[in-house]
Amino acid sequence: MPPIDESRVVRVESPADGVRLLRVDRPAARNALSMEVRRQLAGYLGECARSTEVRCVVLAGNPQAFAAGADIKEMADAGTVDMMKRGVLDLWRATAACPKPVIAAVRGYALGGGCELAQLCDIIVAGRSAKFGQPEIKIGIMPGGGGTQRLTAAVGKHKALRYLLTGDVFGADEAFAMGLVSEVVADDAVEPTAIAMACRIAAMPPLAAELIKDVVMRGMDMPLEAALTLETRALHLLFSTRDQKEGMAAFIEKRAPAFTGT
Repeated sequence: MPPIDESRVVRVESPADGVRLLRVDRPAARNALSMEVRRQLAGYLGECARSTEVRCVVLAGNPQAFAAGADIKEMADAGTVDMMKRGVLDLWRATAACPKPVIAAVRGYALGGGCELAQLCDIIVAGRSAKFGQPEIKIGIMPGGGGTQRLTAAVGKHKALRYLLTGDVFGADEAFAMGLVSEVVADDAVEPTAIAMACRIAAMPPLAAELIKDVVMRGMDMPLEAALTLETRALHLLFSTRDQKEGMAAFIEKRAPAFTGT
């Protein structure tokens, strides 16, 4: 057996056709998001974005932690210029820019940067023991990977500030009740559920899936009328695809469609 590459802190798995699973693999550090983890995640998601074989992505950690936060040891002695030069925001943007649907499979801790990473995803499947939170205020800083903005967009100002200002941790059931989590399942069912959902999405017409994601994400920051126009134009665009013709023909003929991504 070849030696383990210790620099490989994100593992790539292919659990099903059309599905890639990216697993943060720093168990000794509770999957803390070091700069190398961030770079590898951004790189692999970029590869998924460019691959015609990948139709849906699952992000996962291990039973103890999805990602317990940023790597505090890397930043404890950093100054303002040091932080600016690290380009963390560019890596977050690259991670968020994946046009393919991305599902977070969250077990254990998803705190700080780990909570922000989950929020970058399009769907969050959480185990019952999962713990979420933005505890940055407790170490003298604040969220810097979208936590103040995405958490507020997901749960509203009053709930978001309640957790952002106290740094309190909350469980999966409360995250679901607030609208942060898509589905809560038993801990041992998290990855099977996420992969099964990814398989269902991968079986859909990929151009339609990508346009749905694009319109939802862009429309959130638009006035309603502009967002509705964007939605309508995206719908019209899909009528030039073979998958639209195949999907409607299959519906009329009462058979399963075979989507090709064209």
